[in-house]
Amino acid sequence: MNAPAVDLAVALGPLRLANPILTASGTFGYGLEFAHLADLAALGGIVSKGLSVAPIRGNPPPRVCETRGGMLNSIGLQNIGIERFLAEVLPGLERFPPRVIVNLFGVSVDEYVRLAERVDAVSGVAALELNVSCPNVHSGGLEFGQDPEVLCALVRAVRAATGKPIVVKLSPNVTRPAEIGEAAKVGGADILSAINTLLGMAIDPVTRRPRLATVKGGLSGPAIKPVALRVVFDVARQVGLPVIGIGGIETVDDVLEFLLAGASAVQVGTALFRDPTTASRLVGELAARLAADGVGSVRELVGAVRLPA
Repeated sequence: MNAPAVDLAVALGPLRLANPILTASGTFGYGLEFAHLADLAALGGIVSKGLSVAPIRGNPPPRVCETRGGMLNSIGLQNIGIERFLAEVLPGLERFPPRVIVNLFGVSVDEYVRLAERVDAVSGVAALELNVSCPNVHSGGLEFGQDPEVLCALVRAVRAATGKPIVVKLSPNVTRPAEIGEAAKVGGADILSAINTLLGMAIDPVTRRPRLATVKGGLSGPAIKPVALRVVFDVARQVGLPVIGIGGIETVDDVLEFLLAGASAVQVGTALFRDPTTASRLVGELAARLAADGVGSVRELVGAVRLPA
C-alpha cells in the first residue's frame, strides 16, 4: 500500500505557496541562471536578487571570502535594475510554477515606493520582499531596519503603493528584532523574513589586510543558524505575522527546526553556492520525512516546538 500523500502547501497571509521551500535573495541569481542545474519547478518560490531603481555595479573585489562555518560577502547589491529584470528575466521565470518574489531596496522612501508602484500591476510578481537590513552598503537599508519609527513609515508608504503581499526582511544586527517586526506589522507588512546576514569581518594574518575590500561584510551560512532560529522563535511568537526563516539551512533537519520554531516557510541561501540543487532537493526530502513520521501536513509543524514545562 502506498503511503498517503503529504500536504506541503502553505499560506503566509495572502501569499499561497505549493511548498515551504524558497531560494534566498542574492544566492540564486535571478533564478533563470540555475534552470539547467536545479529543478526550478519543484520550488515553492524564488526570491530575486535585490533590485533597485537603477542598475548598480556593486563593490570592488575581493568581495567574498569563506569563513569557518559560513561565508562573508560584500557584493554591494550589484544588480541589473528593476526595468531589465521585468523585461528580460521575469518572462522566463513565468514559465515555471514557483511564485516569484522580488526583493527590493532603495536609499530613500521614494525609491522603495517607485519600485513598489512599478511591480504592482505585474501579474508575474507574487509578492515584494523589502530589504531593509543589508549591512553591505553605507546608506539606505540598514538605517531603515534599525529604527522602528522609520521602518514603520517606510512600510506604510509602500503599503499605499501596492496591493501585493509585502514581506519585510529583518536584520539580526539590532537589539530587539521583534520590536522591528512589530513596527513592520503596524506599517502594513503581511509577512516577515528573518534573518539577513550578520555584520562581520575577516583578516588575513599573513598580509594583515582585511579579506574584503570593504573591510566588513555580511556573514551567512551554518554559523548563523542558532541566531536565526532564536530570532524566528521570538518574532513568530511576539509579532504574530507569518515568518519565513533564513539562515544556515542545508538539510531537512534544518528545515524542520525552523518550522518548529515558528516559521511557515524557509529560504535556502548560502548552501546553494556549494550545491545548487539543495533547495529543490529539500522539497522531496521534506515530503519523505513527513510521510515517514506520519505527519499529513507541513502546517502541523509550524510553531510546534515542545518547550520545557
